Amino acid sequence: MVDDQLKWNELERRTVFDARIFSVTNCLCLSPEGERGSFTVIETNDWVVVVPVLDDGDAFFMVRQWRHGSREMSIEFPGGIIETCESPLEGAARELREETGCVAGKITKLGVMSPNPAIMSNRVHFFLAEDISVAGDLQPDKDEFITAERISADEVTRGVGSPPYIHALTATALCFYMRLKQQKV
Repeated sequence: MVDDQLKWNELERRTVFDARIFSVTNCLCLSPEGERGSFTVIETNDWVVVVPVLDDGDAFFMVRQWRHGSREMSIEFPGGIIETCESPLEGAARELREETGCVAGKITKLGVMSPNPAIMSNRVHFFLAEDISVAGDLQPDKDEFITAERISADEVTRGVGSPPYIHALTATALCFYMRLKQQKV
């Protein structure tokens, strides 16, 4: 099989840095041709991204927040890290509630992807949230300063890839949603 001819085998793994939400690991690996190589991997829990649909798909409930990496404002679908004790579905429901103050009558898994398989170990689980109702106030983490906003699907689709719609995971979630919507036609 071709894949076996491309696979690197891990010989050793050690953590070189540990932060609150991720760690950095150095991996010593053996190439398919027997050469040794050292690779750095970011280890973190899986994430969730939730697409909260309003008005039969004409609008979404989205989150506006400052992103330190890009140093700019971002409007994106709610999401975050899946806690160690919860399933992806439970994480999706929790993040939706915390970041928008809403609950969903129905949550459907849209797909799973690797955010950056070259350097990251985790996966992102994408969900569709329907039959949205307000359950209370936002409950962001202590270091999150966010607002939740109703935004038309047309505005999001036209804006994706331009500020403030800069988050690649939002673009991916939108693609999953659009594929599902097209399949229903």
